Amino acid sequence: MIDPITLSVIQAGLQQVCDEMDLSFSRAAFSPVIAEANDRSDGIYAAEDGALIAQGAGGLPVFVGTMQYSTRVLVERIRDGLTPAPVEGDIYIVNDPYLGGTHLMDVRFAMPFYRNGEIFCWLSNTGHWPDTGGAVPGGFSASATSVEQEGLRLPPVRLFKQGVLDPEIYAIICSNIRVADQRIGDVQAQAAALKVGAERLSALLDRYGDDVVAGAIAELRARAAQQMRACIALIPKGLHEAVAWIDSDGVVNEPLAIRLAVTRQGDGLRFDFTGSSAPCVGPMNSVLATTLSSVYLAIRHLFPEVPISAGAFEPLEVTGIAGTFLDAQYPRPVSGCAAEVSQRIAEAVFAALAPALPDRATAAPAGTSGNFALGGHDPEKGRDFVMYQLSGGGYGGSAGEDGLANGCSTIGISKAPPVEIMEQQFPVLYHHYALHEGSGGAGAHRGGFGLDYKLELRRGSARASFVMDHGRYGPQGAMGGADGAMNRVEVIRNGAVHVPEHLSKEQDIPLAPGDVVHVRTPGGGGWGDPMRRDPALVAQDVRLGRYTAAQAEALFGVVLAGVEVDAEATAPRRGAGV
Repeated sequence: MIDPITLSVIQAGLQQVCDEMDLSFSRAAFSPVIAEANDRSDGIYAAEDGALIAQGAGGLPVFVGTMQYSTRVLVERIRDGLTPAPVEGDIYIVNDPYLGGTHLMDVRFAMPFYRNGEIFCWLSNTGHWPDTGGAVPGGFSASATSVEQEGLRLPPVRLFKQGVLDPEIYAIICSNIRVADQRIGDVQAQAAALKVGAERLSALLDRYGDDVVAGAIAELRARAAQQMRACIALIPKGLHEAVAWIDSDGVVNEPLAIRLAVTRQGDGLRFDFTGSSAPCVGPMNSVLATTLSSVYLAIRHLFPEVPISAGAFEPLEVTGIAGTFLDAQYPRPVSGCAAEVSQRIAEAVFAALAPALPDRATAAPAGTSGNFALGGHDPEKGRDFVMYQLSGGGYGGSAGEDGLANGCSTIGISKAPPVEIMEQQFPVLYHHYALHEGSGGAGAHRGGFGLDYKLELRRGSARASFVMDHGRYGPQGAMGGADGAMNRVEVIRNGAVHVPEHLSKEQDIPLAPGDVVHVRTPGGGGWGDPMRRDPALVAQDVRLGRYTAAQAEALFGVVLAGVEVDAEATAPRRGAGV
């Protein structure tokens, strides 16, 4: 039996190892999407089955399940002789979506960590590469009908052998991706982060002993399962249902349904997706690992006090996905799975459990990563470029407060790179970068506001591609709250405004100098009856320019006295009959 103090210290030590890997990865990476946006994650996984031991607090939540799944698949393939067994210093690379991945741009490294000649655990990380080849720069092909059109697919292979980069495998990768000369910085940063993790983990084991740490890991897994079951007991027994909608798959202009029934069974939860849409033609399919991880991260949002560990997922069962677009099989395209479909799955979980957990669940957040890729040639620098922009959006209101404005996506903590960095590295100029005022869904607690940005191509030529969502339906309100505003995408070419047929998805839009891209991301859903919102809060929103006085009356039933709304002129009151 490990005493509680030692157990707590070891738990914090394992977390610190992952946090330092995260920090090392971001600081050494070349690509802004990793170095500035932190679209990456690092973790420690069990030697025997790849089960999650610890993950960095600054890593993307969606990778909680996918990295566990991909590490398990790697262990199984080595055991079955399908992948060469490692020796100390080897690092595997893999991005195959069907082997526990997400989309092809999320590239995983995995390194066995040895103690006394035996594998003690695996260290793994994932980084979003700006490009992995395929039909369009950036990999977000809105019209792809097979995974080959999305980029280079890598099974688990040893990119580093006994600590040395394999030049032949690296040459194959570079020959199939754009701006290949810039990838070496990300590759070396990703490998270096694992080596930092190995050094820190060795120090922890040297201090407490291998047997003590191994015992602590087993105890932490068991306790995480116990804590999750205690949280599940807070959910009323019975059936909790919801539906979340995806705009379209990018090819067939019809919505896709995620139908979910959540059932508490004893001390476990079953998530049944029976009745969800069939596999789709375009890239909005989800692979098994991403679907599982989406459920896990949604529950993590509801019960954040449960430690990150494989044990926390043991009481959760996912069924009914076979034969649906939530369990994509080769060669279905999947570029939208991690950044978009995963957030619709989480939205379905929130919507189903909001009535059951009103003090924990929120209305739907913006639920899109706002994937915008721009690839072309910069004549001033004499080289090609691939720019990837992700965007924030509004969070949903909750029982206690309004939603956060311009928050990161549901599935991660990635933040948009600073405008100054983007303008420095790419031939673009941002006209504005501001809140999408009025986009929060009305409610007793309104949704947070999305983002409104406009950028111009300054020189050269480029092609723009979008894989986003919530252009047809706004994020769902809860408990009587209104939906948040929808996503809006416009491309202004030679003065003419172009709106994508699929609203939030299109690829290969040619841009010339002076052409402009204008994106307004969704606001979060509102929580509770809008007519119960405090009139003083409505007046404050109008005073700050978040809503107009006319919107205040129409949405919240609050009449504001005075044409100029300020602290002195405002006398908020409910309209007649409200």
